[in-house]
Amino acid sequence: MASQLPLSTFPSWSRKIIAIGRNYAEHAKELGNAVPSTPFFFLKPTSSFLTPNGAIEIPRGSNVHHEIELGLVIGQPGRDIPASAAWNHIGGYALAIDCTARDLQEKAKKEGKPWSTAKGFDTFTPIGEFIPKTMVEDPDNLVLWLNVNGQVKQNGPTSDMIFKVPELVSYVSSIMNLERGDVILTGTPAGVGRINPGDIVTCGVRSAGAANDLYKMKFSVVERPGVGLFGNGRV
Repeated sequence: MASQLPLSTFPSWSRKIIAIGRNYAEHAKELGNAVPSTPFFFLKPTSSFLTPNGAIEIPRGSNVHHEIELGLVIGQPGRDIPASAAWNHIGGYALAIDCTARDLQEKAKKEGKPWSTAKGFDTFTPIGEFIPKTMVEDPDNLVLWLNVNGQVKQNGPTSDMIFKVPELVSYVSSIMNLERGDVILTGTPAGVGRINPGDIVTCGVRSAGAANDLYKMKFSVVERPGVGLFGNGRV
């Protein structure tokens, strides 16, 4: 049972990924989207988790973007959690990248369809190791950064979140039960952009003003293998 498994192993048994959209105003603006007045989210399959030093697979012909995010790892299950009690339900954190096939997302938006294809490919949620809650003094005082081939692409503070951590936990739990091991991705700062096969993506999180990262990780980028619709034709 999930209640008996250590949270540090959450990627292997987590049941859902809840991804908050447009939670940084500048990111919403850079994609031409309105800044939301209430939180909104979409779901990603846990089969999209990719652990550090793995390879992000680019579907054939797709324009895939990186989106660095702070993940909340639920430690105590709950429903209808008041914002004042949200911290009691957070077991820790994890650095994550929400990969998006932007061409497929734009097509889905125009057709009024869900984003599941654009967000749900295998390897589309690179996820770091569990960061215990005790290591993060203030999740609203962190800096998220991401480099592609050594060039800074994203570098933004979590203080820019429109909806803060307690409000996100409360809102999501008003709709669905939060279960132990669930991950809430809290949104991405501005600077999202394309990654291509052959790229090396490095990213990290640190306390604002700190010289050293709390955590950092690296991924390679490759063509999606296989003979399926989005594969490169090679097994």
